[in-house]
Amino acid sequence: MTLPKDPVILLSFVNTKLRDFNSSLDDFCKENNLNEDEIKQKLEMIDYHYDEYKNKFV
Repeated sequence: MTLPKDPVILLSFVNTKLRDFNSSLDDFCKENNLNEDEIKQKLEMIDYHYDEYKNKFV
């Protein structure tokens, strides 16, 4: 899977996938063969962090 390069679009994309299809970020990354840390780092650049309880970046 190719992720959007723009962090704001990535945020929307990942949160939508988490809401509609995956129970956790770990699940999403494993299912799509993605690096969880890379996603977190990219979204931290725009001050978003993964909230496990809400299962989304906030």
